[in-house]
Amino acid sequence: MSMVLFASVVRVRDGLPLSASTDHEQDKGLQEAKKHLKGLSKKLSQFPDRCSLRSGLYSINFTSSLGVGYLMVCTENYPNVLAFSFLDELQREFIVTYDTKRINSALRPFSFIEFDNFIRKTKQRYNSPRSLSTKINLADMQTEIKLRPPYQLSPEDIGSINGFSQQKQSKYNGIASNQMLEPVTLPGIVACVLSVLCGALNLLRGVHAIESILQNDDEDFNYVIAFFLGTAACLYQCYLFAYFSVWRNIKSFLAFAMICLCNMYLYELRNIWQILFHMTVGAFITLQIHLRQPQGKAPDYNV
Repeated sequence: MSMVLFASVVRVRDGLPLSASTDHEQDKGLQEAKKHLKGLSKKLSQFPDRCSLRSGLYSINFTSSLGVGYLMVCTENYPNVLAFSFLDELQREFIVTYDTKRINSALRPFSFIEFDNFIRKTKQRYNSPRSLSTKINLADMQTEIKLRPPYQLSPEDIGSINGFSQQKQSKYNGIASNQMLEPVTLPGIVACVLSVLCGALNLLRGVHAIESILQNDDEDFNYVIAFFLGTAACLYQCYLFAYFSVWRNIKSFLAFAMICLCNMYLYELRNIWQILFHMTVGAFITLQIHLRQPQGKAPDYNV
């Protein structure tokens, strides 16, 4: 029978347990899974914000947000969408009930023991599929899991339950918790199309400049470089708009500066309106990159 067996809430920075469900299961496999969960809770900051780990006949799932981690152990056949919906429900209730200052100042384990009741009631609901199906809408969570599936950990990833090897820690460098960007808007699409157009115009002019150099040795080869640099900057702006990258805003501003410098250098080959068009498009897509920020947390799943 698929079901949720154990759940806990911990503080990410030091793994301090804040609340947990109570159980009296003596199954050896389950106890081993809970040991893995305890080890994971002390190292949540080293992993992406949504992960799964298979431990024998059981699965460990966890999410983390705003300095708090939410972990659970369930049977291996328990659906992922239900598991992360369960964790999301714990997360939203915990955030509403306790403020960040109180969480950060907690000194003793299980300082929020009164939250155990909510975990117990929620676990009972998620272990009763018939009653649950009439109270929960899983469509959004299914979409979220499909677009951003949980990172699959393995026993080798976590090393021993008492600690993690330094070699494994580097594996997660660069896996950011907020890689999913906000939905694309119409102005953003327009900005990308115009930026591609500017890149194509620069590329076309660059090819013509090369042909001119081959025919006239006195032509300035720096014009070719300026055209191709402009093309690269325009296309890179489109990439920054479409995909998450560290320091996106700084990179987009540098790309915009490159577009401006290239067009200033090409003032003899372009009139003022052409230069203004290229610079305006560069500024427009730079603004759209700034406005399309990474999502700070998982969206509302209508649970």
